[in-house]
Amino acid sequence: MKTTALAQVDSFEDREISELLKWLRLPTMAAQLEQASRQAEAGDWTVRGFLKHLAAAELQARRDRRIERNLKASQLPPGKTLESLNLKRYSLKVRRQVKTLVSGDFLEQCGNILLFGLPGRGKSHMAAALGYELIARGYKVLFAPTYQLVQRLLIAKRELELEKILRRLDSFDCVILDDIGYVQQERDEIEVLFTFLGERYERRSVIVTSNLVFSKWERIFKDPMTTVCAIERLVHHSTILELVCSKSHRLEEAEKRNRGVDLQTPGTARSADSANQSAGAEQ
Repeated sequence: MKTTALAQVDSFEDREISELLKWLRLPTMAAQLEQASRQAEAGDWTVRGFLKHLAAAELQARRDRRIERNLKASQLPPGKTLESLNLKRYSLKVRRQVKTLVSGDFLEQCGNILLFGLPGRGKSHMAAALGYELIARGYKVLFAPTYQLVQRLLIAKRELELEKILRRLDSFDCVILDDIGYVQQERDEIEVLFTFLGERYERRSVIVTSNLVFSKWERIFKDPMTTVCAIERLVHHSTILELVCSKSHRLEEAEKRNRGVDLQTPGTARSADSANQSAGAEQ
């Protein structure tokens, strides 16, 4: 009888403590209170050990929820992770660079990553994979095809809300600009893209993918002076990855589906990749 009464008192106190924890916005501690109490009694935990266990569970749950929120906000393409990327296709130098970059240290220094290569060499996949790794380490990342981001900025400018959207983008530790080389902008579009890059210079980071080496970036920014300024701001504090492969991964996959048929003119991609690499080395 006495044992039953004590159990009821303990149960009542647990409910009270649980409610207090919820009011303090500690939902994981509240949810695990009863189970942790039983473990503490069975294991003869100290009070400090009991509190440490609950606090650690709350902290981990908050980290998991933050990562989940950041993943939803990132707009990263599904499945484009390091696990699904065949790093063996790339040089030892690139593999070592990737291993260093996933730590996120470059974000603390407001550094940039520039990915160059011909179509089908995995630039977008690698950029997205780095994005997933950075989010797992607690950073906020946004993935956007360059043309889409430029259009969003242009609309915001016309509606006199450019400053507002730039502040919103500033909340991301890293913005991935995919396929900057495909953008053939009018002057207004060039201005908003240049403004965006200028706002992030030495304050936040960008990851940029491009089929075009720097010597051809005047196609993007039209004006030589604007091109030079954009390149200088991106290159300063940047890591450059040149993705040189003999074949497009899309062709490789197509050849596998077609029983090893060579779908590529012999030597074409290899010579093009070599030319692309040589042009990049001139910068």
